Amino acid sequence: MGETARFMTTHARLLDRRRFDLVTGRGSADGALWALAGYRNADGGFGWALEPDLRSPESQPGGALHAFEVLEEAGPRTSELAGPLCDWLASVTLPDGGLPFALPVTEPAGSAPWWVGADPGESSLHITAAVAAVAHQVARHDPVVAGHPWLATATEFCLRRIGERQRPESTLELRYALSFLDAVHDTHPEAKAELHRMAAFVPADGTLAVEGGVEGEALHALDFSPLPDRPLRELITPEAVRADLERVLGQRRPDGGWVVDFATQTDAGALEWRGYATVAAVKLLLDHED
Repeated sequence: MGETARFMTTHARLLDRRRFDLVTGRGSADGALWALAGYRNADGGFGWALEPDLRSPESQPGGALHAFEVLEEAGPRTSELAGPLCDWLASVTLPDGGLPFALPVTEPAGSAPWWVGADPGESSLHITAAVAAVAHQVARHDPVVAGHPWLATATEFCLRRIGERQRPESTLELRYALSFLDAVHDTHPEAKAELHRMAAFVPADGTLAVEGGVEGEALHALDFSPLPDRPLRELITPEAVRADLERVLGQRRPDGGWVVDFATQTDAGALEWRGYATVAAVKLLLDHED
């Protein structure tokens, strides 16, 4: 862990340094939440490259996803950031209950084309499920999030859209649909059958290529099912989980950090993703320690 700690000190943004300290027991929830607050806008949402490939300052659904990730890690500590974030999400939810993949990008420099070119008038199951899944994890310790009308609206949208799908429209949509169904499995009985149906699209080895990605870009067993002792894990083969743990361990670089396998848009974003990926890998490995 020493090399990884040095990597985070010398390479990672402040937020991910604080998150690393939190998940490894070196720091506090307050430190991570203070760092997160630097990305917050007056409207309650989050921007300012909290999503490293969306560098524009305005609040975005992608920023909300990453904000909820930090709020989940901070649990059981609650934060006054959570309620206004849900209020902002409600304010940008479309009439059918879903979130747009992205809102209009005011400063497109350095942002990925899939963010800049998104239709702000079309709901996205991909981003709505991604945000709602982590919000449900936060809701387990934060009654403000649990009781917020936005979460109920987003949940209804996701369950309806997933039920309408004959098959997922993309590998990434499958990932976040499964995350959402796993998150609501204990509170929404209709999610159980859909979780089984959608999990059948994950191959036995747990690996699916990402459409339109760079050469070799794929999601793996632990991307689909990062949390042990959850219903989704029962639907992933133990062999795939063991093999993927070895893969994650083997991806640690000599400098102590991890990298991502997808295209990044800027040098700054690439470095920020490395810090983010390193926190994710360390969390994963700690969660799977015997």
